[in-house]
Amino acid sequence: MSVPATRLLTVLETLQDQPFVTGRELARRLGVDVRTVRRYAAALQALGFPVEGERGPAGGYRLRPGYKLPPLMLTEDEATAVLLGLVAASRLGLATAEPAIDGALAKILRVLPAPLRARLAALEETLGFTHPAPDAAPPRSETVLLLSQAARRRRRVRFTYTSWRGEQSEREMSPYGLVVHAGNWYVAAHDHGRGALRTFRADRIRDAALGDAAEPPPDGFDAVAHVSRSLARVPWAWEVEVLLETSLEAAAKRIPPTQGELAQAGDGVLLRMRVESLDYMARLLADLGWPFTIRRPDELRAAVRDLAARLEVQAAR
Repeated sequence: MSVPATRLLTVLETLQDQPFVTGRELARRLGVDVRTVRRYAAALQALGFPVEGERGPAGGYRLRPGYKLPPLMLTEDEATAVLLGLVAASRLGLATAEPAIDGALAKILRVLPAPLRARLAALEETLGFTHPAPDAAPPRSETVLLLSQAARRRRRVRFTYTSWRGEQSEREMSPYGLVVHAGNWYVAAHDHGRGALRTFRADRIRDAALGDAAEPPPDGFDAVAHVSRSLARVPWAWEVEVLLETSLEAAAKRIPPTQGELAQAGDGVLLRMRVESLDYMARLLADLGWPFTIRRPDELRAAVRDLAARLEVQAAR
């Protein structure tokens, strides 16, 4: 009879951490009955692990005294790379909704040789990042895994979607790729209900299930470029067009595609952006430091003048 490998590993890890665990306690941790726990113990014994059992109302299981699971076979460089990846994922907002990273770190540190474990624990405790994790909404791990599977196998996905307004709808898409930006996970996809390319927030997807064969992506489709354009076109309150007196190469280094769209315009660069605040736009233009001409909206000119007046007052102090 087949036994889930993840539950067998959970039993092994529990017995490694505790000298004796009752059958009831193991059953509670695994979410199964005591009879199933006995079946897991028998499966481990069949695989050669020295699991010993004690019968009776207070019976339970232990690993044979003196037996230790072999340490995780990683070189120092490999272990450091794994730890750095996990810590960076947590601190830069790349984690999924479940507290999987803390659990993975604990397991890796627990099974490494003691000297290496101590050095990596010191690295984890003292490592800092200049950019904290963004205040984002991580998606469920099961959602991310299903979407990536669907994109790879070219399958449609049926799901329930909650819009930014809180409205729910039943949707069907052909996913082409996952993109992480500022801690949020996005799905570049063909929306079959709309008949067009769309971008979905992965954390707003619920009850996802694989469907029929997917719509193939357009030739040369780039999921990152698509999501970047989508984010730059979010319908904020103001649509801005400004002609920058600089080169397209220089502008692209300062203005990411998720923030605005750039196009060559004569000797300058046309910047198109959507912003919620014209004061923010005025401060951005001042920070760029290039001469510029405002095409629209006219209200941006007033915001730039207000900023200049405030700066003049500060300079006079």
